[in-house]
Amino acid sequence: MDGMENVLEQLLVASNSSTLKESLACLIESAKTSDDRLDLACKQIIIPVLRLCQSPLLLSADDLFSSIKLLRNLCAGEIINQNLFIQQNGVFIILTLINSMGLVSGSDNRTLHMVLQLLGNVSLAGEQHRDVVWHQVFPLGFLDIARVQSKETCDTLCMVIYTCVEGNSKRSIELLGDAGLDIVVEIIRTVTIVGFRERWVILLLFKICFEDSYFSSFFSKLSPVAEAKNSDKNVSLMNNFGAEQALLLRILSEILNEQLGDIAVSNDLSLFLFGILRNAVGIVDFSTRGKSPLPTGSADVDVMGYSLSILRDISACHGPDVTNQDEEEDAVDMLVSAGLIKFLITLLRDLEPPAIIRKAMVHNNNKDNSTSLPSKYQCPYRGFRRDVVSIIGNCSYRKKHVQDEIREQDGILLFLQHCVTDEDNPFLREWGIWSMRNIFEGNEENQKLVAQLELQRSVDTPDISELGLRVEVDPKTRRPKLVNA
Repeated sequence: MDGMENVLEQLLVASNSSTLKESLACLIESAKTSDDRLDLACKQIIIPVLRLCQSPLLLSADDLFSSIKLLRNLCAGEIINQNLFIQQNGVFIILTLINSMGLVSGSDNRTLHMVLQLLGNVSLAGEQHRDVVWHQVFPLGFLDIARVQSKETCDTLCMVIYTCVEGNSKRSIELLGDAGLDIVVEIIRTVTIVGFRERWVILLLFKICFEDSYFSSFFSKLSPVAEAKNSDKNVSLMNNFGAEQALLLRILSEILNEQLGDIAVSNDLSLFLFGILRNAVGIVDFSTRGKSPLPTGSADVDVMGYSLSILRDISACHGPDVTNQDEEEDAVDMLVSAGLIKFLITLLRDLEPPAIIRKAMVHNNNKDNSTSLPSKYQCPYRGFRRDVVSIIGNCSYRKKHVQDEIREQDGILLFLQHCVTDEDNPFLREWGIWSMRNIFEGNEENQKLVAQLELQRSVDTPDISELGLRVEVDPKTRRPKLVNA
């Protein structure tokens, strides 16, 4: 007890206060400025505050919270305090406090949040400080905290982890091991439930999935199938996807879209995403037309949709065509070799026509007293058709072998059907026109089809005329277009 009285006396004298509550409030306010933090550092005020945290049962919940808040402020950019915190075994003291108070059970998220901010401030001091934090908290401490379903706690946890591993290969390797990825899996599960406010989780996922190329292992760990092992081949074995996997792909899609052209996506990651897409297409129910854009709330549909979005952006960032066999293929060439174009054209052909064409078909059927439209796949979300068209359009940009494959797959007339406005697929017309431009550019064989259309001025083919439409060549742009017959 004499030791605690000595601790209280040091704090009361330093703050010129009469009670512990007043003292902590005064010191917290003083520690907001760099000059006062330095003054308190010279008085080594951090030592009695740590002693308080070693006796949590003698403090009220508010006083305990204030003590940790004071430690956080003291360690905000003041190296003397940061060093003293490490020297006084502050990380161990705080971890003991967390365990003794049951903070990881979620009973007091604001205190746990403050603890993480304190560890973050200490970690910013340098490699030695980060090493102490990492080795005392990783992996079990981080894992327990990751399971707390709190938005603020999860945000700050991601900040601490990212600060510790960024620029350090040894800690990065540990994070990418089974124990480390288990922590990130729990973070994703928490974020799926409560969301996030700050960008630390985005930075952490960017590092894991893009910088360190561990997307496939991480994605497989998120599988709802308990017996799934971490293997690039497992994606083809999944019979359904989980909400966590859909969220991961959504975040990665947003990252790639924001930094289009600045992120180098590996060929292995691109092929793994194509595998996800193929599997998702085999799982999704195409019998019902989706009314909403992504995210739809269906994990399987969202996984498919965000895979398409990521592949669209990957195909927009490819380099020039590879003509030398000794040169390494870029992502687009790898995807095309793996069957992406054939897969997407088949998918596009199986879809019901765009809305404007469906209406023309219904009109013609009514005139002819025909039966209802043949049953075909319907777009499972708003924008699905546009996303498929956009990937093929991007892949065909200055890629003659892609342009040729589209022709060989009888895809040119199919694409002409998609140069129309579609209420279910915003910007479909723009993507369709972009795709047709790319399919014809620099390709004499494909241009001959345009020339034939141009000579005839208009053409009726079985594929087009049965839809109540015809192809005409615009006299100004010299490009083919669809019009009502």
